[in-house]
Amino acid sequence: MTRRTIGIAMNGVTGRMGYRQHLMRSILALREQGGLELGDGTVLWPEPILVGRHAAKLEQIAVRHGLERWTTSLDEALAEPDVEVYFDAQVTSARVDAVRRAIDAGKHVYTEKPTAESLADALDLARAAEAAGVCAGVVQDKLFLPGLRKLRRLVESGFFGRILSVRGEFGYWVFEGDQQAAQRPSWNYRAEDGGGIVLDMFPHWRYVLDRLIAPVQSVYAHSATHIPVRYDESALRYDATADDAAYAILELEGGVVAQINSSWAVRVNREELVELQVDGTEGSAVAGLRACRAQHRTSTPKPVWDPDVPATEQFRSQWAEVPDNVEWGNAFRVEWELFLEHITLTPDAPFPYDLYEGAKGVQLAELALVSAREGRRVAVPELGTPS
Repeated sequence: MTRRTIGIAMNGVTGRMGYRQHLMRSILALREQGGLELGDGTVLWPEPILVGRHAAKLEQIAVRHGLERWTTSLDEALAEPDVEVYFDAQVTSARVDAVRRAIDAGKHVYTEKPTAESLADALDLARAAEAAGVCAGVVQDKLFLPGLRKLRRLVESGFFGRILSVRGEFGYWVFEGDQQAAQRPSWNYRAEDGGGIVLDMFPHWRYVLDRLIAPVQSVYAHSATHIPVRYDESALRYDATADDAAYAILELEGGVVAQINSSWAVRVNREELVELQVDGTEGSAVAGLRACRAQHRTSTPKPVWDPDVPATEQFRSQWAEVPDNVEWGNAFRVEWELFLEHITLTPDAPFPYDLYEGAKGVQLAELALVSAREGRRVAVPELGTPS
């Protein structure tokens, strides 16, 4: 085995997602296992440089994990000769400028979503990466979750027959910050800082529906700011200017109808924080982050509506658990491995989850906000055509 070091400038690792999922559970986890073994006999050794605005926080993380390189200067990190990849997990409003600078510096780019606050900016980034000849990837972690990978297995096997509908429920109660500290950052609830559940979650729904079920063709959405006043990290009161809930009906190719509820103002009464139910002519399934339960047509019970007597059937017990059969691994790390292997072995080919795919997610969020504002169904055109 030949060891090859690859420098990665990681911007935004002081945030919860950047630190826990991308630094700790992906890059540092790869280092702990001795690197990433590639099929050509190479072991890829990721060497992170931590980038961010807060020097003290960066230094603290570096010391905690035995890392030597950190900086508050993005340009300094991009100028390091061994840095081949720029990763971005910053607040959305800071992403476009940083990613563009990395592209201009000739670095491969891997970024959290949404890739931008507008479709125009998202497409500009995709075109810039293409013109520069660098490889670009977007985090689409939900595709690599065990529950959704089991759901994909069912779809690809033809288990559902003709798929009729999808029903999705996502969300939980995010505390306002007064009696209990909020478990999400305050910028998520300020539109001026790139916050809002539509911009946060609809890019997820786009790639999940497109890749697992069928391409999205239209959206009808209603958004709301249910909690108008919140308290920030310093316990200071602020007005929430971004949507904290959205309710959407999406039409997919082939006549499939998807109903998706997203809310940070809902209390959980389901097995997992996100669940997708897919119903088809031959069977149905409910997938969460990790579990997936299915019910085939041949084992579907025949309930009869009778509101005058107590229900005796245990409906959830009538579904069968879809087994794991394999070790799935952390969803974020799985895609990191795919991206690092791709840029090392096939850097001239487009990455399947590229900036154009990221732009599709921004497009759906943008059109959902138009739908909510104007109270109408909005078609989702092919990228590059007028909306």
